[in-house]
Amino acid sequence: MPQPDDASLFTPYALGGLQLRNRVVMASMTRGRARNAELAPTELHVEYYRQRATAGLVLTEGTWISPRAIGFVNAPGLFTERQIAGWRAVTSAVHSEGGAIFAQLAHSGAVSHPDFFDGELPPAPSAVNPGLRSFTPGGFKDTVTPRAMSVEEIASTVADYGAAAKNAREAGFDGVELHAATTYLLPEFLNSALNIREDGYGGSAANRTRIVLEVLDALIAVWGPGRVGIKISPTLAVGGFELTDKTIETYDYLIGRLNELPLSHVQIGRPMNDLSGTAVAALQDTIGYYRPRFKGTLIANSGFDRDSANTAIGSKQADLVSFAKPFIGNPDLVRRFREDLPLATSSPETYYQGGAQGYVDYPTAI
Repeated sequence: MPQPDDASLFTPYALGGLQLRNRVVMASMTRGRARNAELAPTELHVEYYRQRATAGLVLTEGTWISPRAIGFVNAPGLFTERQIAGWRAVTSAVHSEGGAIFAQLAHSGAVSHPDFFDGELPPAPSAVNPGLRSFTPGGFKDTVTPRAMSVEEIASTVADYGAAAKNAREAGFDGVELHAATTYLLPEFLNSALNIREDGYGGSAANRTRIVLEVLDALIAVWGPGRVGIKISPTLAVGGFELTDKTIETYDYLIGRLNELPLSHVQIGRPMNDLSGTAVAALQDTIGYYRPRFKGTLIANSGFDRDSANTAIGSKQADLVSFAKPFIGNPDLVRRFREDLPLATSSPETYYQGGAQGYVDYPTAI
């Protein structure tokens, strides 16, 4: 959608038939509050998302598409009737406040742990240990060498994404976002250090991106044009996620293919580190690099404040900007931005676990 010359965070935006009241996006944040055997959203989730519904678009925490996708303690899913019912209460609350909400669909892949699968190895593109830590029911544990997925299991996983997309529709969401960022299954396929397959899902940019495009096709088949987005983080470098001479080639190919799809948006994370002297130095200004390459709605993510977000939108580098941590301690973040009020600090010890404290008890500005 063409932007007015004076667009800012507070300018409305048309996204896939939805009229967003502003361009502030609440980014996905794992919070670990689904403390029940079925990993279903509770009344705490309803209140948490309702409080933050003034964002132009709310993106849920990464939500498991199946039992085999689980990889973080107390994160919710979208594969049972109880989970659908829990999310329906969330979407109803957001809609009652005039907001819009997409479900972010996730599969953890190699960064999961056998503790989630009765001792069985987690599935991954290849049998390569990502060298990270998994938050299990028994606490943080080192990741292990996973098992490589068969072609048949890849097809089954694509089908799981499609089933979760149908469940998201039943739960009343306005759309879905594909989690292909950070350290999860799909970015593992995109990473040439973790994906060493020699079949149709590895060995070239086209093959590494194949599963991502197959999943997007499955989601679009459920939701239609303008209601499916994707989040990517091309510059992430942690543990075994190496930035190689294949990284730019892979993501350039992916972006080119994304231009062919009727997506609602692409959300792109900026780098956390200085990329000078690396194989991906050209991606230091990640948003500036991909803006001319992607023709649709671009959501910029990671490290923005009010002023830098307004600059990105005003210069047409981004159409919307997503915020994560500022939304934790500031349920009224949009108002604070609009009125230039100071932001409250949040409590890191409650980010990923706990109950109401540090989740729904942050006050609004006076």
